[in-house]
Amino acid sequence: MYTRLLQSTTRLHPRAWDFIQLMRLDKPIGIYLLLWPTLWALWVAAEGVPSVKNLFIFVVGVILMRAAGCVINDYADRNFDGHVSRTQLRPLASGKVKPREALVLFAVLVAMSFVLVLFTNATTIWLSFGGLALAACYPFMKRYTFYPQVVLGAAFSWGMPMAFTAETGSLPPEAWLLYIANLLWTVAYDTYYAMADREDDLKIGVKSTAILFGDADRLIIAILQGLTLLCLLLAGARFELGLYFNLGLLVAVACFAWEFHVTRRREPMVCFNAFLHNHWAGLAIFVGIVLDYALRG
Repeated sequence: MYTRLLQSTTRLHPRAWDFIQLMRLDKPIGIYLLLWPTLWALWVAAEGVPSVKNLFIFVVGVILMRAAGCVINDYADRNFDGHVSRTQLRPLASGKVKPREALVLFAVLVAMSFVLVLFTNATTIWLSFGGLALAACYPFMKRYTFYPQVVLGAAFSWGMPMAFTAETGSLPPEAWLLYIANLLWTVAYDTYYAMADREDDLKIGVKSTAILFGDADRLIIAILQGLTLLCLLLAGARFELGLYFNLGLLVAVACFAWEFHVTRRREPMVCFNAFLHNHWAGLAIFVGIVLDYALRG
């Protein structure tokens, strides 16, 4: 239904679908993976009652910045994507969108995001520049380091400290436990994503944690997921989260166990589906946080 709704926009302009695909609005998984942790932080910062203004700012901001990240990622990879079977039909790689058009779209999306941030406070505005820097440099990291997933994790987690400063005007040390948890989780699930492309990446000389970890990939992912849960447990204790939060973590454990099991043969599409499956873990944790605050006596 979501895809059909987006496809209907092609009636407005014959090239609309090309730009929708470039922003990956037809594939909302990235929005979910970015949104859930941001909402974790927003709910915890607001002790279960975030302001409507901040909720709107961060939900729309996530959508815009994820779209911007996809655009600059495809711009950076425009000479690589054509050599990877899964990405060769992307709009920039196939020539449907010109590089200059992509840069203009990136600038527009970033500008729209910045307008939203202007309705918060000075600390959050200053923090937003760090998020922009991470989002802009991440796509180029795979040329220079085997740890582009770490940079992605830092970028995907940056909305969390911003949520705290927007909601409370301050950034408690405990908030960094949530940040580290999400960074570790992002490295884990994006390694599954990289495992799906590992053979193509080796051929074209692109680096990733999947290549670096080699045969230890699944074990290291499991360790990263375990550390994620540990950081969340510590954060939960510091923020006095209880039963429902812990139940959400148990659902995440089940999600991680399923992913570990199904990827035992490292089939590319199964690894990609394991990456997609992480959406449910993030959602479960968010639901646990919401219920924990909502059902307190």
